[in-house]
Amino acid sequence: MTDGAAQAKNMTLLAQHDLDGFGNGGEGIGLQATKDGRRVIYIAHESGPKDYTAVDVTDPKNPKTVIQTTLPHADVRSNSLAVFEDLLLVAYQTSRPGLKPAGFSIYDVADPANPREVSHFDTSGPYSRGAHCLWFVDGKYAHVSTGADDFAPRNQKDDQFHMIVDVGDPSHPMEAGRWWLPGTGADDPENPPVRHTTVDAGFRIHNANVYPQRSDRAYLGYLDGGAIILDIADATHPSMISRVDYHPPFPGFTHTAMPLFERELMIVSDEAVTEDLSDHPKLVWVMDIRDETNPVIISTFPLPPVEEFGGRPGRFGAHNIHENLPVPTSMSSETLIFGTYFNAGVRVHDISDPFRPEEVAYFIPEVPDPDKGVNINDVYVDENGLVYAIDRFKGGLYVLELNV
Repeated sequence: MTDGAAQAKNMTLLAQHDLDGFGNGGEGIGLQATKDGRRVIYIAHESGPKDYTAVDVTDPKNPKTVIQTTLPHADVRSNSLAVFEDLLLVAYQTSRPGLKPAGFSIYDVADPANPREVSHFDTSGPYSRGAHCLWFVDGKYAHVSTGADDFAPRNQKDDQFHMIVDVGDPSHPMEAGRWWLPGTGADDPENPPVRHTTVDAGFRIHNANVYPQRSDRAYLGYLDGGAIILDIADATHPSMISRVDYHPPFPGFTHTAMPLFERELMIVSDEAVTEDLSDHPKLVWVMDIRDETNPVIISTFPLPPVEEFGGRPGRFGAHNIHENLPVPTSMSSETLIFGTYFNAGVRVHDISDPFRPEEVAYFIPEVPDPDKGVNINDVYVDENGLVYAIDRFKGGLYVLELNV
């Protein structure tokens, strides 16, 4: 692909939308089926000046902008969002502690072109940058990776934890509970964790995923802290069931932990965060969780060859996966795992044999920017099997059809 041409295996490009020239897709994608029969996809932007973009994909071959919103200032980003029915939640994280808006906002998007802010849940504070990521799939609880006004970390890199917020009344969201890795709070009696020396990303949460099949469990990607399973049966007092941490010797930044309940497996992705391969390799791991107190790694997904992709612009390695969101507009699969690999595009692995994951499809778009290259950042698969991938820099939204 030295000439910048697209590459594909068992995936067909249906359409591309450059998000009105801004591109800059974050890691928040949500799909709404409106009451008047439209399908609208919401995309969070990785950084300013834009907040989020809503695109009508009712005709997936002809996506059209519905609305594109703008952030209030240059020191805030809206990297993550979630859609449930006609509610849109958007996370706001500031570039440094003490700034606002920090936390998340709830919007009524019954009319996608005219969103109405219902409330803002403020998590700003002297040590808080607000919310990085959120999960909202049941209309009741938001699971937020955030700081707070009353939380002081021992190390500023450990500033975000798992907060459970009751949004049953969207106009008055209220904290229900919180959990952080023991030893990371300033007043914790436990010893602090040993810092990583290669890339110190921090002992803070990235994702917290909760599914109706096990609403009493939360599955956490905790950056340098590894993958964690929590008991949240009592939302006011979450407790840790297990933690699997394979770094060191592998570099840190555990991103997402996704359970496959029928097969008693868990898929865990780490994020590549450098562009010089100094944190290589960043992998997707398959874990056996038949005994949830002792998750066991049984395999990893094959990475595309570093010889081919390692020298290209942008990052190389794993990042996001389609998280089998338990909503009507999302596909849920126990065998096909859709992931993003930055300059290696979006790739699909079949784990019918969990000990030998097999790559069955991929798509790398035509290079949209020779200097920054391709950087596919997030992926969402709808209930019809259409794949929506977004580029971190310039490419925008790609609508793909899987042919396997």
